[in-house]
Amino acid sequence: MRLDEDPPSSPADVVVGLSTGAVAQHLGVAATTLRSWERRYAIGPAFRIGGKHRRWLPEDITRLEEMCRLTARGVPPSEAARAARISVAGVSRDTGGASAGSGRSPGGPSALPLGAVRAECRGLARAAVRLDAEAVEVLLERAIEDHGCVVAWEEIIAPTLHAAGRKWVSSGERYIEVEHLLSWLVSSALRRPYRRRQPPREGIRPVVLACAPGELHSLPLEALWAALRERGLPAKMFGPALPVGALSEVVRRVGPLMVVVWAQGRPSAAAELVSAVEGVEWGVRGARSRSMLLVAGPGWDSVPQAGSRRLTGLRSGLDLIEQRLLS
Repeated sequence: MRLDEDPPSSPADVVVGLSTGAVAQHLGVAATTLRSWERRYAIGPAFRIGGKHRRWLPEDITRLEEMCRLTARGVPPSEAARAARISVAGVSRDTGGASAGSGRSPGGPSALPLGAVRAECRGLARAAVRLDAEAVEVLLERAIEDHGCVVAWEEIIAPTLHAAGRKWVSSGERYIEVEHLLSWLVSSALRRPYRRRQPPREGIRPVVLACAPGELHSLPLEALWAALRERGLPAKMFGPALPVGALSEVVRRVGPLMVVVWAQGRPSAAAELVSAVEGVEWGVRGARSRSMLLVAGPGWDSVPQAGSRRLTGLRSGLDLIEQRLLS
């Protein structure tokens, strides 16, 4: 063999498997956690390409799924790893070397009811059920960085949040801690600066975002705030349960072109909210202006005054706001 020739391929060079990052996303586990498990508990992949790059085979992934399931139930990692190795080895023998765990339901009875969703959504749900805050943070950051706020919210974050809510409602509130942890980490992730965020555009009046009086659910509004900032559009967020009088004062002092009010439940002061926004003039004398009110959320479904003010989704609402801000 000449020195400039490539060596023959070894089995590790030709094996088809997943990278550590892909497996981490699939399982909802931080890649650093997988490497730690490999180092501490000998639960790593069977092959590496070129002796360095990990490639996880189906039986490796099944072993990790079993370890995740056990640790989510409170089994110490060392014991979970030992049990996962034994369990998967036994299944492999019983199936004649077929893909282990192929007949299992992913996640078991503790899994969130997701339906047909993206793989990133399933990984996020698994991490949330395990209360693995580190993995949830990593997956949220990756989703927003890779796909942007709109896709991350509509196709990954929101379906997981809805599934978490359905889970604790149908389980006697046993999983409410999952929803609380996930909501907190989503809120934190949406406020971080990401590479996709454009610099603020100048010469544009801001959009004011607030929840209706008594409304404590602000995450959808936070997603809109993050999406506006991602496009370089100015927005001021005033969060949950802003009283009507305070909203009127905000409009007077800020002079926003538009005000978006979110309501998960039916707002108790719908008429007052309209007056608090559209009844206030701002600007210099002789050139006074009024703000446009836009409403969002299922709470406005039964409010006749909502009418054409309704925003029906993050993507369409964002496009509408951007069009009117730049017109």
